[in-house]
Amino acid sequence: MESAITVAQFFGVSEATIGLTVVAVGTSIPEFATSLVAAVRKQSAIALGNIVRSNIFNILGILGVTTFISSISALDFSVIDLAVMVLFAGVLLPFAWSNLTLRRLEGCLLLTGYTGYITYLVVL
Repeated sequence: MESAITVAQFFGVSEATIGLTVVAVGTSIPEFATSLVAAVRKQSAIALGNIVRSNIFNILGILGVTTFISSISALDFSVIDLAVMVLFAGVLLPFAWSNLTLRRLEGCLLLTGYTGYITYLVVL
């Protein structure tokens, strides 16, 4: 993980962008694998619960431990970053309430939105 951060910093990528992309993807692979297996086995509640649990744990557990060790400034994140997080959470709720299933089209829309956001971060 440190080498990915070093390479990204060499190319002038901000720490916030690194945290939102490289580190987030690297630490989310176990949750993704579990959710993928649950989805293949038609256990959508497990897949959705795993994603929600992971987000809650990362916000409360990881962020709490990190701030206990060293302070974190919200100035590293722009208003756009925060707006995108809230928007994606708000968009995911109706999808989750529709019979607790997330269809391919909805998944593609979320993936397209994420890809657009990452593209925005790289171009910026």
